[in-house]
Amino acid sequence: MRHLETSSVDDALDVLDLLITSNLPARAERAGKAEQLRTFPKLRKAARTMASAVEVLMSAPEATEDRLVSLVEVWKAIEEVVPREKLASAVETIAAFVPTTDDDAAAEWRAELIKRYRTVQGFIELLLATIQFRAVEAGTAVLAMVHAAAAMAKTRRRYGPGDITAHEALITGSWRPLIYRNPDLPEGRSTRRRSCCARSCTCTTHCVGAMCSPKGLSGGAPRARLLDGQAWQQAQSRILTSLELEVEPAGHLAELASALEGAYTRVLDGLGANTAAQFVGGRLQLEKLGAAEGAALSAGWHAAPAGFSRVAAGGVRPYRAARRLHPHLRRRLTHGGLPGQPGRAVRGRGVQCRPGADREAEPRARLLQVDQGYLRGETIAAANARLIAAQAELDIVRCWGGGHIASADGLRFVVPVQNLHTGHNPVYFGRQRGATWMNVVNDQVVGIGGLVVPGTLRDSLFILDAIRTLDGGPKPETVVTDTASYSDIVSGLFAICGYQFSPRIADLGGTRLWRTNTRAVYGPLEHMSRHTVRLDKIRAHWGDMVRVAGSLTLGTVRAYDLIRMLSADGRTTGLGEAFAHYGRIFKTLHLLQYIADQGYRRMIGTQLNVQEARHRLARKIAFGNRGLLRQRYREGLEDQLGSLGLALNAVIWWNSLYLDAAVKHLREQGFPVTDEMCARLSPIQYDHINFLGRYAFSRAGVAGGLRPFHDGAHESA
Repeated sequence: MRHLETSSVDDALDVLDLLITSNLPARAERAGKAEQLRTFPKLRKAARTMASAVEVLMSAPEATEDRLVSLVEVWKAIEEVVPREKLASAVETIAAFVPTTDDDAAAEWRAELIKRYRTVQGFIELLLATIQFRAVEAGTAVLAMVHAAAAMAKTRRRYGPGDITAHEALITGSWRPLIYRNPDLPEGRSTRRRSCCARSCTCTTHCVGAMCSPKGLSGGAPRARLLDGQAWQQAQSRILTSLELEVEPAGHLAELASALEGAYTRVLDGLGANTAAQFVGGRLQLEKLGAAEGAALSAGWHAAPAGFSRVAAGGVRPYRAARRLHPHLRRRLTHGGLPGQPGRAVRGRGVQCRPGADREAEPRARLLQVDQGYLRGETIAAANARLIAAQAELDIVRCWGGGHIASADGLRFVVPVQNLHTGHNPVYFGRQRGATWMNVVNDQVVGIGGLVVPGTLRDSLFILDAIRTLDGGPKPETVVTDTASYSDIVSGLFAICGYQFSPRIADLGGTRLWRTNTRAVYGPLEHMSRHTVRLDKIRAHWGDMVRVAGSLTLGTVRAYDLIRMLSADGRTTGLGEAFAHYGRIFKTLHLLQYIADQGYRRMIGTQLNVQEARHRLARKIAFGNRGLLRQRYREGLEDQLGSLGLALNAVIWWNSLYLDAAVKHLREQGFPVTDEMCARLSPIQYDHINFLGRYAFSRAGVAGGLRPFHDGAHESA
């Protein structure tokens, strides 16, 4: 019951967040733009009339000592061009359509928002009556105003400015005239409907970031979920030790400043010998990496991948690891079907099912037990952990990496059904909605985790959460991404949590380098390194930064919520500025190493290529429903994409298993297979796998060992 209550509260908060941050403002903005387009012809005509009058005024002769220019003469000259009545009408038109002040660009869509607020007022009032919200100290005023506005909306009396004096500090900008003024009533009076809607809109646009529910896990105020008080005192020493941080930042920042200065020196000393770095028009450019130098490959080596047995995807058994976790599934995975119905053979990727007549019927209770024990995100992740561990035990995998380098990237899917956890993007989804699977792959070519992102929100908001919620494998030390996943705040959060963040920057010449020594001269890099890291801001917020790192490490708060809090409404907070400056130190260290070290650049490119190749394999596997996701809830999307990740790892483990056996077979035959040659092999290949057809998941007889390899010479004959 507690799990269901938590899930329902989170769903309600997701709906509230979607309404306030997306649906209502988007519709109001569209209506505001439509109104602008409707009034544009009138405004343009009035502006042309005003311009004609001003042009006559500007061309009037200036008054001198010998000749005076009277106002009557000027008006006569203007009326010869524009009649006075027409000019007065133009002034009225411009005054009606152009705001008197430019301090709030949101005035128009906020006015439209008030008109649309009635459509969701009932839901918000029900939410306040059902869920007990709480707020941090900075959000208590917002919470009080939310409840006051809800109470006012239920009464029939009229309200004046004196009734909301206690909440006046929250009514700023273009909200003030919308609440306090109404042109149809005397000054100081407002209609009940307009005033209550305006106050409620003001509250709800503040409340998503300032309030949270103690029964929900997501959304709400991230500050309320940070470690504090006794909980932080108990965990502080352990967190500082594990992250190798100190209570006072002076020594740590001095080490970083010294490391930054040393990195600049090494890069400048090596620019003469670094033929890949060139300055064109004052901008730094790096040559593209060519093919890596490696050992010569002979015909005997090429025979290794050709020896794979051709299998159907059902032959790659992703549920073996799950069977070890759930012994009661060993018999039940071989059967299916409801009472009185034939069993089921799985088709495609295990989501599309088709009845078959060759299975026994199983009791419904057993099927429900299988569903509870296997087809859920938790057990899929546990089975995936077994595959990750099995992959790491293979000898050939150690030639690919130790699992301490990982990459994260998103794979887009169209969701043609109604689902709250989706978003619009015409580039990827056309006229429909979709979701992104943010998945993590390590250098052992195995997927170690992933999460579902609504629509195509910026990858930088979710990448740290994806890295911190892994199914298995060692903790990555280096995280590789593309340019879209980078921001200074994200770099700072990664750094303070103990990760090396290594994004591949697309436009290196237009990227800023940062310094701590304002007197240093960095030669050719001087124009890129004019900006200074504010160490004073880091010192001022160091206590909160460490507390944020501890909260992220222990999982009490999501990185997504923190990043939104640190850069709310496009304005970076003081703590956000501190994280940004902290991240700029590590960003500059990363870029300097990227410029000077070809091996570092190749490592980043190789890992991103592995990620892209895995995405191509995922598209081959996820062909059911034309590659669309048809789940109506977030849990359904997570389970379906989690199953896809499990199938991906099963195929990769199968390929790695036979690659390892093939290498050992060649070595037994006397072929000199080196580790450098093994590092060139990749388990992301699928020409030998038939994805089409019907799969029968029956128990496999493994007593006979692996399948025999193909005899290439015999087949060619």
